[in-house]
Amino acid sequence: MLLSPDRVRVALPNEAAILPLAAVLVASLPQRAFVALMGDLGAGKTTFVKAIAAAAGIDPSEVVSPTFGLIHIHQRPPHATNDPGQRLVHADLYRLIGAADLDEIGWDDAIASPGWVFVEWAQRIASHLPAERLDIDIDIDSETGRTLSFTSYSCDYRLLMQRLKDRHA
Repeated sequence: MLLSPDRVRVALPNEAAILPLAAVLVASLPQRAFVALMGDLGAGKTTFVKAIAAAAGIDPSEVVSPTFGLIHIHQRPPHATNDPGQRLVHADLYRLIGAADLDEIGWDDAIASPGWVFVEWAQRIASHLPAERLDIDIDIDSETGRTLSFTSYSCDYRLLMQRLKDRHA
């Protein structure tokens, strides 16, 4: 585990700029990743997860805001015989009152299997977030512009953070 968090800020001028960024994440995330997404309403958290899904080979039209279902699980089809495909858990915890509600939504089962977990409104369960994770704060700069602040709390994200620094320094 890193002694202090590693941070990178990435400015995106428009929504189209998220696609190459998503490709970097998909190529750099470890097989098991927990990504906490934070930002105001309309910041683009679900749009970001759609871009990740598209870059991973999951139909982005299947990725919708799980505000009412709370947790959606998507599976990328296998690309080879020994490839199980990538599992993508997309959770939106906006409607949760607190971490005590996690038991009622099947949280532990949803995140137990290997894969990537992307959680919108992760701050609502701050006390239950894994210590080793990637936080992404999305700030609204303008109608189309966003700044994403990546904070890594694990050496598992070292490759990703280096690639982000190389491309956006």
